[in-house]
Amino acid sequence: MKDKIFIDTNVLIYAYSDTEPEKKEIALTVLENDYIIISTQVINELIWILNKKFDVAIEQLKILISRFWWKFKVTLVNQVTINKALDIAMRYKYSYWDSLIIASALENECSILYSEDMQHGQVIEDRLKIVNPFRA
Repeated sequence: MKDKIFIDTNVLIYAYSDTEPEKKEIALTVLENDYIIISTQVINELIWILNKKFDVAIEQLKILISRFWWKFKVTLVNQVTINKALDIAMRYKYSYWDSLIIASALENECSILYSEDMQHGQVIEDRLKIVNPFRA
């Protein structure tokens, strides 16, 4: 069975922006994996960043995001996820928002979390490895 992979918002930002072509290519390669999971948090963060920082129109974002529902498994943030995130924030000293990403990945039994913003190579709860795909 292939690894379940969770994708942080920053990977999607590079995939859908043209500001850093090398990172875009890497992000697109990461997104070719078979079993990718994202959360509603990731979708919401992506919408906000693409709209506010990259001036992508809401109409375009609706089209882009509609594709996510069939391309990825999208998971909801719920009470269990939030409580887990708070525990992770206390134990591992990540921000709440990063802890929420980690909690969602753990909740969905992912073994890899692709993120540029977290500690590369760290293993959370002996089952989730954080990988920075842009690391040289």
